[in-house]
Amino acid sequence: MQKARIKLASVDIDKLNQTCTFIKDISDKTGVEMRGPIPLPTKRLKLATRRAPNGRGSATWERYEMRVHKRLIDLGLDERALRLVMRIPVPEGLNIEIEMIDA
Repeated sequence: MQKARIKLASVDIDKLNQTCTFIKDISDKTGVEMRGPIPLPTKRLKLATRRAPNGRGSATWERYEMRVHKRLIDLGLDERALRLVMRIPVPEGLNIEIEMIDA
């Protein structure tokens, strides 16, 4: 049996959860088997820079962090359900990857 594996990644967790809810609603409407959303480990990108533009002054640092949240959804392969998933409004800053796998 084939499944569609949907990988979602975003910096904004609200957009990510909203899109997962859209996919869950489609699965409920069409009666397709769905596993997920499975939360994957959050990737933390850290950056520290000196506050002073030159080497003088006290060594004070600005710390920045960007978190990339990821979710994984396995959806049973149904043409109608996949067509509806393709029509989901994708917010800016959300990365969606859909691949077909043999389960």
